[in-house]
Amino acid sequence: MTLTSLGLPSVNRSAPPLDPAPTTGPLVDTYGRVATDLRVSLTDKCNLRCTYCMPAEGLDWLPGDALLSTDELSRLLRIAVTRLGITSVRFTGGEPLVTRHLEDVVAAAAALEPRPEITLTTNGIGLARRAAGLKQAGLDRINVSLDSVDAAHFARITRRDRLADVLDGLAAAKAAGLAPVKVNAVLDPVSGLDDAVTLLGYCLDHGYQLRIIEQMPLDAGHTWQRGTVIDADTILATLRKHFDLRTDPKPRGSAPAELWQVAAGAGHPAGTVGVIASVSHAFCSACDRTRLTADGQIRSCLFSTEESDLRALLRGGADDADIEAAWRTAMWGKPAGHGINNPDFVQPARPMSAIGG
Repeated sequence: MTLTSLGLPSVNRSAPPLDPAPTTGPLVDTYGRVATDLRVSLTDKCNLRCTYCMPAEGLDWLPGDALLSTDELSRLLRIAVTRLGITSVRFTGGEPLVTRHLEDVVAAAAALEPRPEITLTTNGIGLARRAAGLKQAGLDRINVSLDSVDAAHFARITRRDRLADVLDGLAAAKAAGLAPVKVNAVLDPVSGLDDAVTLLGYCLDHGYQLRIIEQMPLDAGHTWQRGTVIDADTILATLRKHFDLRTDPKPRGSAPAELWQVAAGAGHPAGTVGVIASVSHAFCSACDRTRLTADGQIRSCLFSTEESDLRALLRGGADDADIEAAWRTAMWGKPAGHGINNPDFVQPARPMSAIGG
């Protein structure tokens, strides 16, 4: 296995593994957490320029030959599911809908035995014309990123006037049966609390499930500031002024979102809302994720400062057992937590668009 340093000082957020990684069984780390959820970035490209993610002029994209081919990706998916016990695969980006082979990789995942749950996170642009085909290819459900249903707010946040396209994509996903349709929102420091209220009302009215995510230090410019983050407690206090929220009785398990039931009222039907408090109430102890970047790197944590290169193994002629062992070793060394709240925290060099959501 090749360990790729990302050019950052090392951050000791966990004790080094004392023993070699297990060679069989679940994909486990030294803290006993089992990874069953694989996040697969298909591209670092995106057709929006969200202020909390990338600069207005965009970024230098990965060259085409650096990206995994459909065959390479299909092979890694097979290893993950059949040898490592992955039960859920989520395709992300960048923006996955800009990749022409999306339906092919979804179909490859759906053909695996045992079949994993297959989901997609997208900004929704172009989804209206592809939702039915993705469902036919084997996609089970979808998350659409949407930070505001106010057209002016949306355009300011994303630097694109594309709100209508996103709303059309949501409707198409629902019509195609990609249920439950979830909406992921990162709140803008200026308009975010107002946006949260109108977003929840919109989602309740249309049968979508809203998930509000605390803004994390994953921007390309490394300008994230803790003081501008709208935290979970503030979000909930604001929503409670307009909606009757009750703690969801179902166990949370390893889900990142803490859920509340929203009672019918104020002209809206009942539903649910979730808050993902990645910064203020970290849930690392229950993390069940492993991450594969578009250029074939394994990341044990969203905030890792090192990566393990599976692409080099694939292209160097490694067999499945070698790739499995490298993947196990990468996850065995997973840190106890992301360390955002530690004084020695170092933001990863790659932005969210290159890591995958």
